[in-house]
Amino acid sequence: MVDLGVIWDCDTDLSVYRYLKSISFETPSGEDIFFNDVGEVPATFDIMNLQIFPNNQYRLVKVGRYESWATTTQQISLDIGAINWNQEFTEVPHSVCSESCQRGNRKISMEGRPQCCFQCVPCSMGEITNETDAAVCIKCPEDMWPNEKQDGCLKKMVQFLSYEELMGVSLAAASISFSSITLLVLCIFRKFSDTPVVKANNRSLSYVILVGLAVCFLSSLVFIGYPLGFICLLRQVVFGVSFSIVVSGMLTKTITVILIFQSTKPNSIGKRFDSRISKGVMFTCPLLQVIICIVWLGTSPPYPELNMKSKPDTIIAECNEGSNLFFCGMLGYMGLLATVSFIVAFMSRRLPDSFNEGQYITFSMFVFLSVWICFIPAYLSAEGKNLVVVEVFAILASSAGLLGCLFFPKCYIIMYRPDMNTKQYVRGRP
Repeated sequence: MVDLGVIWDCDTDLSVYRYLKSISFETPSGEDIFFNDVGEVPATFDIMNLQIFPNNQYRLVKVGRYESWATTTQQISLDIGAINWNQEFTEVPHSVCSESCQRGNRKISMEGRPQCCFQCVPCSMGEITNETDAAVCIKCPEDMWPNEKQDGCLKKMVQFLSYEELMGVSLAAASISFSSITLLVLCIFRKFSDTPVVKANNRSLSYVILVGLAVCFLSSLVFIGYPLGFICLLRQVVFGVSFSIVVSGMLTKTITVILIFQSTKPNSIGKRFDSRISKGVMFTCPLLQVIICIVWLGTSPPYPELNMKSKPDTIIAECNEGSNLFFCGMLGYMGLLATVSFIVAFMSRRLPDSFNEGQYITFSMFVFLSVWICFIPAYLSAEGKNLVVVEVFAILASSAGLLGCLFFPKCYIIMYRPDMNTKQYVRGRP
C-alpha cells in the first residue's frame, strides 16, 4: 500500500525547490542572497586575523572576505595593511603546500596529501610545457625538438655531409686530386705508348683501368652534398659499375699474362686461345654488374629520405637504398670479382719476370680487398653522415691502392729510369 502522504511531501518539496531557485534578495547589510543550481546558498566568509598584544590580550580583526560565487580572481579580497603578522616569522607564509611548477615541468599529485600538494617533474624527452602548473606535457612536432629548458620547440638540425664542412671539403679535394693524378698517369702512358714497359702491360687494358679509376675517384663527389632524387640514383650505380670495370680489367690482365706464358710452351693449351678470351672477360664481367643495377633501378630504386628516428634531435638527410638485397648483391658481385682476380693473380705470381704482372696485381688486389673487408663492419656501425664518410673513404682508399700498386712503379721507370724501359729489361735479358 503506497503512502500518499509521502508522495505529497515529495511533490511539495520539488515544487518548493523550484520556487527557491528563483529567489534572490538583498539583506539589510547589502549582501545578495540566492540559490545555485543544486539548491545551495553560495558561501561567504569573513577572513579574521588573530592579533595578540604584549600584555597577552588579543582580538579578532576582519582583514578580508571570501565569496565563493565571485570569479576566481575576485573571490578573495584582503586588506594587507590591516594584518598583524607574528614577529617570529620573517616572511609572509605560503598559502599552498607546493611551489608552482615552472615551464618545462608538469605536476604530479601526491597520494594522501591535499590537492595543493604536488611534485614537479621534468617533461619526458621530446615533450614541453609552455605554461606554469601544467598537468600534462605536449609533444613537439615531428620536425622540431625541445629547447634546453623544454618550454619551447626548435627546428631540428638537418644533417648531411656538406661541402661547407671540413670533412666534406677534405674528401672532395682528395677525390679531385686523385682523379687528376690518375689522368696524369693516363697521359704519361699515352705519351710513352710505344715504349716497351707500356706495351708489355697491355696498353688498351691499362687505358680502360685508368679511366675507370678516374671515374671511381670522381664518383665519391656524388656522395657529398644534399641528397636529391637523381643523386641517389647515381651514387651506388656509378660507384658499382666503375669499380666492376676496374676489377674486371685487373682480372683480364692476369688472364692475359697466363695465356701469354702458356702460349710459349709447346703443345700448350694457351696456343688455342687468343685475345677474344680477354675481350670476353672484359665485356662480360662489367655487363653483369650493369644488369644488376638496371634491375635494381627498375624495381626498387634508391630515393632521398629524411630520417627522423635515428637521432631524436636531428633530421638525417640520406639516400634510402630502396632494396638492401640489390645493394648487397652489387657489393657482393664486386667482392666476388676482386676475390677471383686476387686468386688468379696469386697463382700467376711465380711466372717469369718477362711476362709477369701477377705480383703487382696480387698486391693491389690484396689492398683492395683489405679496405672493403674493413669497410663492412664500419659501415654497419655508422649512421648519418658518418656512414657516407665511411663509404667515401673506402672508395678513395681502395682506388688509391690500385693506382699506386699497379701504375706508380711503371711511371717511375718511364720517367726516372729510361735505361730500364728497354726490350732487354722487359724480357729479362742482360
